Amino acid sequence: MSVREEKVRIVEEIRQKLSDSSSAIFVDYRGLTVEEVTQLRKQFRESGVDYKVYKNTLTEIAAKELGMDGLIPFLKGPTAIAFGVTDPVAPAKILIGTIKKLKKMELKCGVVDGQVIDVEGVKALAELPSREELIAKMLGSMNAPITNLVGVLSGTMRALVYALNAVKEKKEA
Repeated sequence: MSVREEKVRIVEEIRQKLSDSSSAIFVDYRGLTVEEVTQLRKQFRESGVDYKVYKNTLTEIAAKELGMDGLIPFLKGPTAIAFGVTDPVAPAKILIGTIKKLKKMELKCGVVDGQVIDVEGVKALAELPSREELIAKMLGSMNAPITNLVGVLSGTMRALVYALNAVKEKKEA
């Protein structure tokens, strides 16, 4: 495969990932040690996040093809991209946590559903509950009426049992 064919394949890969992912967070990864990068990649893997470093020029071509010209000013210096395939919040949460802990990386921007967001937008995204948290809250909300109904019905049955018990004790006395 020629160099040109390889670059075309990489641009297609970037374009595909940007369009298929629910979010993509761009970060300057300078200053990280190999151990820190390995730990970060492990966190990403566990959360189903794809983390990759691409050349800025190839990312720029893919962004232009997708009509995301707002990305181009952020593609300066070393850039890594964390793609949130299933959970759009996961890459932002992991990166914000890592930045707070290590104080070495720097957020550049993000893409959520095809829209470019700035650093403040990425921080706001990180504060949202994760997909799992939202599902748990929804299930809890759906479970609450049923639980209340069971409580009301059992209360009525309990009152009936107490009344019958009182009648029984009155007859025995």
